[in-house]
Amino acid sequence: MIGKPNVSLRGLRTFCVAARYESFRTAGEELFITGSAVSHQIKSLEEELGEQLFDRTGRETSLTETGRLLYEEASPLIEQLDSVVAKFKKGARRSSIRISVQPFFASEYFVPRLSEFAAEHPDIDIQVGTSDESAEKHPSDADLSVRLFRAPPANMPSNLLFPLRMVPAGSPAFKKAMTVKNKKIVGDFPMIVHETHPKAWSQWSAAAGVQLPDDSKVIRLDSMIAAVRAAQRGIGAALVPVPIGDLWFKEGSIVRLFKKEFVADVSYYLVCTEDRADDENVSLLRDWIVRNFADST
Repeated sequence: MIGKPNVSLRGLRTFCVAARYESFRTAGEELFITGSAVSHQIKSLEEELGEQLFDRTGRETSLTETGRLLYEEASPLIEQLDSVVAKFKKGARRSSIRISVQPFFASEYFVPRLSEFAAEHPDIDIQVGTSDESAEKHPSDADLSVRLFRAPPANMPSNLLFPLRMVPAGSPAFKKAMTVKNKKIVGDFPMIVHETHPKAWSQWSAAAGVQLPDDSKVIRLDSMIAAVRAAQRGIGAALVPVPIGDLWFKEGSIVRLFKKEFVADVSYYLVCTEDRADDENVSLLRDWIVRNFADST
């Protein structure tokens, strides 16, 4: 008698989300569990299969060849299973839209206002995923995405929302201690650098005509949320996107250190897959996003 396979469906679903982003932390955010819980479930799955699915080198996580093949095979099956289950849920005729939004845009700007759309359209389910801020592409598993592009993807319906604008910010105490003489920052001025935009400080300096100290301490962080929180705590100065970070400025936990903003060569675009472009409910969400977020400068 052939034994039954002993593979956890929950673990397989978690694996597919982690494989999509190649990030346990991002998968945890989408699944509302910790990154450690994601890692534990995937380790259990690897033990069940007797195969390594991810290479874990330092802070980097990438799929092995076996992991890539499993994702290609399993992901469509998980999506099909979710679709079948959804048909038997109460109120099964609800429409579902998957949108991928970059993390800082999602947490500080998009999600806080999404309840407005949900109240207007209670029969439309919105699945919001966040993924790597540095990836200049539309995720293959999303119907819509809001991401930074130099130019939107070819052959995909898109709407320009606004360019990426950044302004130096820090805690009120940090600003009080800051000294500028003859358009040069003097004294202690630790700079928080978001790794996605490593040259942003020098670009802001050139645009603003303000010289940065030659020997400033640099703190490198891999997420904009972490960078803003570090600035809030007085660790250093961070370049904060506006108007996305306006809630932080309004509450006064961080303040502008200078008036001059740096306008980057990338912009936020709303991108849609061609196969959902004519969907009535997708169009409703697209129109709502454009009305509420486009040209918010």
